[in-house]
Amino acid sequence: MANFVFTEKKMSEQEQKIETPEVEKEEAVVEETQQTEPSQELDPLEEAIARVQELEEQLKTQIEEAANKEQDILLRSRAEIENLRRRTEQDVEKAHKFALEKFSKDILNTIDNLERALATPANKEDESVKALFDGVELTLKELVSTVGRFGVEAVGVVGEAFNPDLHQAISMQPAEGFETNQISVVLQKGYTLNGRVIRPAMVMVAA
Repeated sequence: MANFVFTEKKMSEQEQKIETPEVEKEEAVVEETQQTEPSQELDPLEEAIARVQELEEQLKTQIEEAANKEQDILLRSRAEIENLRRRTEQDVEKAHKFALEKFSKDILNTIDNLERALATPANKEDESVKALFDGVELTLKELVSTVGRFGVEAVGVVGEAFNPDLHQAISMQPAEGFETNQISVVLQKGYTLNGRVIRPAMVMVAA
């Protein structure tokens, strides 16, 4: 009987020894789980922070792109306005030049007629004829002065060198007292408008 009790007691101690490691193992697993749970709870927070940072970067990029686009539109608009202003100024200038050129050419015909009238042989000793010539001469001077203020100048003077840009030669022939290529006779004056020829002078050139 005593042996049976001793044997049972010994078996009970062995069972306790076997159960103890299992219990300790379970407790370790529980403890480890408890320790890892906070870290698992931090993952969503870190993910949210990362997401916010990503959204901030995207928003920053979008703002920069919008600013660059707005700046580009502004620069393009300014360039278009400047080009429009220049085209308008050029159109106005061309219209002004065209109108002025047409006006000048019309006036030149009147100047030619007045010069022909003054070149007509007449008895200037007659007071009435002299008064008429004086009136024509005064009108011619005022007219030439008026067109001169708009940049109209006469070209083609006897004795000056022939210039194909300003003069149109009707003929070339020897002329006493003139060197070769000099203008010997001016048949009709030429005119420039602000340095641009609007009518070449009709001349005869010494050969």
